[in-house]
Amino acid sequence: MAETSYGEDAAADARSADRKGGPGHTVLLAVAFAVPVTKVAYTVGGGDAARDVFIGMEPANWPDVLIGMVLTDALLASVLAVVVSRVVFALFAARGAVPVKGGFLRALQRAALTVVSPASMAVVVACFFGLWWGLGTGLAAYALRKGVVVEYRTGRRHPHHRSGRGREASGFHDDDSYRPSPLLRRAAALEQWAVLGLTVLALPVLSFAAALNGQAWTGIVRCEVTTGVRTESNRLIELSRKGNGVVGWNLDTREISNGAGCVSEESLYVREPWWRG
Repeated sequence: MAETSYGEDAAADARSADRKGGPGHTVLLAVAFAVPVTKVAYTVGGGDAARDVFIGMEPANWPDVLIGMVLTDALLASVLAVVVSRVVFALFAARGAVPVKGGFLRALQRAALTVVSPASMAVVVACFFGLWWGLGTGLAAYALRKGVVVEYRTGRRHPHHRSGRGREASGFHDDDSYRPSPLLRRAAALEQWAVLGLTVLALPVLSFAAALNGQAWTGIVRCEVTTGVRTESNRLIELSRKGNGVVGWNLDTREISNGAGCVSEESLYVREPWWRG
């Protein structure tokens, strides 16, 4: 009786964590808010400079910082894609969106729900960083999703429903006929540790490493900047486009400037990475 109670409590705790997004939900929110601010502050020098940059970008463009970081770091993009895919899948599974019992149609639905998101993540990553990055991302995302399916089908976790009758009618009750191999069971157990490592360790470390690497989050351009009657050639971190010109953070004068006749530069480096400073 005690073992059964313990198992039910563990399953309830896991299900509750899934419904709330688990640690992945918390880490994703922290990354979305803290990392872009850290990126801008370190790159331009913090303080008044960081405030001026965010004001110059305008609120609608603030997500560009995080997007720019992801699009310039293949490893960060891959880990983020895997974590997002798994968190979303676990959230929907906890709400009963993944059928764990039934015939061919339910098996087809389960396979589609498990495969579609990893495949889409793989395509996106492959478009930006190449086939092998995309393939690795897709396989990792699928493996972690497969672990969730195994746990729900074997009864280690149960979808949340208000009544047992509603759960039974929906086909989301445990699949007693499902007998995964011992290897698959062990893989499903390891999946929990893999998710924890990716979510609470790898993603924050990679995110802050990208924030402190000294590179701009967007393109650096060399423009003609006119101040009064004087025109100089300055390097700008592009914040937005205004007509035929660029509004950017002037790396030479350390202020927001309007540039014209801009030409992109190859290097994104603004300063030395934090760990070399």
